[in-house]
Amino acid sequence: MMINRRNLMINRRNLMVAGCSALVAGLLPRGSIAAAQPTLQQSIDESDLIYITPIRSDGQESSCQAELWFVPDGKDLYVVTEASTWRAKAVTKGLSRARIWVGDLGNWRNSNGKYKTLPQMEASASGTISPDTKEKILKGYGKKYPVSWLVYESRFRNGLADGSRVMLRYRPMPG
Repeated sequence: MMINRRNLMINRRNLMVAGCSALVAGLLPRGSIAAAQPTLQQSIDESDLIYITPIRSDGQESSCQAELWFVPDGKDLYVVTEASTWRAKAVTKGLSRARIWVGDLGNWRNSNGKYKTLPQMEASASGTISPDTKEKILKGYGKKYPVSWLVYESRFRNGLADGSRVMLRYRPMPG
């Protein structure tokens, strides 16, 4: 079998160019490639997590941040959280503004702030939710997280019933 050295070199060159191109693309800042950054709606449709931080009265982000399961309903995002968390207490104290990043990078502390590069929105939080909406959202959790819901459904329902958990609605703010 004869090998054509010229074709072999071209193949090596093509391989070298492709490898360098991949390296350069990997070094570009996130969002440099148009298709690399999903839209907010794509992230809402595809992600299992959102990252939330309440906005303090001085306009700064709170140091209380968390990654949470969520259920979208129209433009609103719903979460169930322990009533003792700052995000729940902030709403009762009138600090209803929050910043939300949508995507799944695991625990926010382990992401080294990378969750802040995800698609984001500012939202207004409310803890006033009708019983019918609560039931609809709880069923939404079951559809979105079917395996985990086998364990967590009773925790969420019992916690909402005894007040140790609250359901919060985050509605996107204009602008």
